[in-house]
Amino acid sequence: MVSILVVDDEVLFARTLAEGLSDQGFDVSVAHDGNEGYRLGREPRFDVMVLDIMLPGLSGVEVCRRLRADGVDTPILVLTARGAETDETNALETGADDYLRKPFSLPVLVARCRALLRRGGAAGWPELTAGDLALDPRRRLLHRGGADIRLSRRETALLEYLMKSRGQVLSKEEILEQVWGETEHGGNLVEVYVGYLRKKLDLVPGTSTVRTVRGHGYQFRE
Repeated sequence: MVSILVVDDEVLFARTLAEGLSDQGFDVSVAHDGNEGYRLGREPRFDVMVLDIMLPGLSGVEVCRRLRADGVDTPILVLTARGAETDETNALETGADDYLRKPFSLPVLVARCRALLRRGGAAGWPELTAGDLALDPRRRLLHRGGADIRLSRRETALLEYLMKSRGQVLSKEEILEQVWGETEHGGNLVEVYVGYLRKKLDLVPGTSTVRTVRGHGYQFRE
């Protein structure tokens, strides 16, 4: 059974999350402050950690930083307040794997946790190469043609999945589920981010790294 650690100082909210995750078949433990979250987070029994940013004792960012410094590679999903972009950036830079803004629905949380389980957390971020293209997923850095190109979190996740599935034709629905952990946004979201990637990938006129297969989806080509 997949084991999840929920760290949130709002007792009722944490209990609600734990009950919802348990109903989905997860084994859930709960902590209500940063010190306890850090202590439990060091234990190898957890497969995913759901960590609130605003915690008494140690902040979520500090918990994340210490766990990564200790070599803990458990996937970490941080919970942030809506619009708290600085918190999200700090958490990702200190080793969090993903973030989710409050309020959110339980199905979205479950989908994000399952997406992190498929990826494998901090240990699942190896550099990917294809021809003259190199992607560092953790630093969200793309190297091509002697240039370093910064990517957004979603651009990185999309390119990482495309590169790992090179040669395969991937439908929009499959990409939404595997990259975003949901299917409710529709195919337009995929189209938008493929467009963003193409502007950064295809620096040489006439190149097409992400090919559109009409009626089927997209294919990454070296």
